[in-house]
Amino acid sequence: AATLALAGAATATSAGGAGAAPAEPAPTAAQVRAKVDRLYHEAEVATEKYNGAKEKAAAATRTVDALADEAARRTDRLNTARHTLGSMATAQYRTGTLDPALQLALSSDPDSYLERAAHLDRAGDRQAGLLGSIRRQLSGIARVKARADRETEALAARQAELREHRTAIRAKLADARTLLATLTAEERAAYERSADAAHGGGPARADRAGTGHAERATPRSSVAAPNSRAGRAIAFAHGAIGKPYVWGATGPNAFDCSGLTQAAWRAAGVSLPRTTYTQINAGQRVSRSQLAPGDLVFFYSGISHVGLYIGGGQMIHAPRPGAPVRIAPIDQMPFAGATRVA
Repeated sequence: AATLALAGAATATSAGGAGAAPAEPAPTAAQVRAKVDRLYHEAEVATEKYNGAKEKAAAATRTVDALADEAARRTDRLNTARHTLGSMATAQYRTGTLDPALQLALSSDPDSYLERAAHLDRAGDRQAGLLGSIRRQLSGIARVKARADRETEALAARQAELREHRTAIRAKLADARTLLATLTAEERAAYERSADAAHGGGPARADRAGTGHAERATPRSSVAAPNSRAGRAIAFAHGAIGKPYVWGATGPNAFDCSGLTQAAWRAAGVSLPRTTYTQINAGQRVSRSQLAPGDLVFFYSGISHVGLYIGGGQMIHAPRPGAPVRIAPIDQMPFAGATRVA
């Protein structure tokens, strides 16, 4: 019996081993790099959505604050009107409520009484007007509070959207770091070199002015800016070279892609919207063949990346986490369109 049991166990083990699925092969370095690139791109898409939700949340916050101030002012005016009405009621109580015809009959000076009666009529008209004003103010306060409630709900929705996009960004960046950690040091170095080449990076030169930011050794474009405002925007972008990419950042010490273009044009006195998908509609669309320095250049079908064109097929942009602001060729990413701001 023992021998049969052992034989059965051996047979079951053999059968189980034969039916087990083979382990999946580990991804190659090239597959890891491709997936990391995809995660970085998805994180950038989520970043632009985060930027848009943040801008809407800020606007909703301002609206809620303004409505709260308006409700407070209206309540102060209502309290003043109520106090005035109370004073009038107290005065009427003190003068008594004798029938006006009887007061006239008993008065020793009818002319004086009639004059006082005229004043009382006017006071009555004022009281009626004050009551009407109080009713209108109560209705107005109710409308303001109802709108404030709606805006508060909208703000809560924007804040939830912010948290959702923030979670997505952090998760994708964490996944990218985890994947990169599976590479050897040599493979990671090769990936960084290929990413630098793809985004126009070159060897870093010494920190400029002791700021701790390494500036890329790419010369400035010799193509002149078409106007002074474009020139100021380009000068700002050149000054940002070497500063880190941080999602959601608009300067002065770090930028994401649309934060950099917004800050550059703000330095030129032009207000741009916050996100890539709104910046593309902030000026006149131009074709790739018509590009001039200062134009905004956009990439990917979802308009998820933007750079500042500086001429000669080059742009200044904030590429991704770990890759600072730099000069890059515009043909390294899928071109989606361009906009001329001024």
